[in-house]
Amino acid sequence: MAKVIAVANQKGGVGKTTTAINLAAGLAKAGRRSLVVDIDPQCNATSGLGVEPAAKHPLLSGKRLADQVEGTSQEMLFVLPGSQSLADADALSSINRQRANEFKHQLHNDLGRVDYILIDCPPSLGQLTRAALAAADELYIPIQCEYFAMEGLSQIIEMAKQSKARENPKLEIGGIVLTMFDPNLELAREVVSEVRSYFEDVVFEALVPRDVAVSESPSHGVSVLDYAPRSRGAWAYGELVMEVIDRE
Repeated sequence: MAKVIAVANQKGGVGKTTTAINLAAGLAKAGRRSLVVDIDPQCNATSGLGVEPAAKHPLLSGKRLADQVEGTSQEMLFVLPGSQSLADADALSSINRQRANEFKHQLHNDLGRVDYILIDCPPSLGQLTRAALAAADELYIPIQCEYFAMEGLSQIIEMAKQSKARENPKLEIGGIVLTMFDPNLELAREVVSEVRSYFEDVVFEALVPRDVAVSESPSHGVSVLDYAPRSRGAWAYGELVMEVIDRE
């Protein structure tokens, strides 16, 4: 059965979608069939993997999710595309408990033929993120190595605790991913030290650096591992992939 990982942070611009794409791509390169489920109305995970957004979001189409999965240019890497429709965004933002349960059922049954499912959540603590947490086995939280990095972290962790208590007793905080690290900045080093000191083993050892290759790769519809395999960003995400596999 697939391991379902929600990649979430209510703050935008922290490397959430980038992490979902590159982690899934790295896992696929390591021989794990991986699927990115895009529930962010911006659809960046969809376009970042070279796939066109769906006219109707798969969660609202009435069809089996498995029938709407798209392949990518990379072997063993798939995407369930998002939709940029404003009507779909409104409908999804008002998702109810019944639909959330249906989402969970489909992820664990219809899409069970992959090894990893990474859900790219919207940058909010709304109903879509709640539905993702209710369906996930683990939560990964990317945070940038900058001022205010800790701001809001307690909120997403509290939401995860609520979901575990009320809807999904097996949900665990799988890891915190430190992104946009600049070793030349003292503030960045301080943030890393503070986060590691407070959250200890929950924080992944891999540090994802600021790297132009990471920023450029989505415009080419591929992960940084394919776009610039020798770049610092590709190396960091490769290390993150190995940590995730080690935790299996």
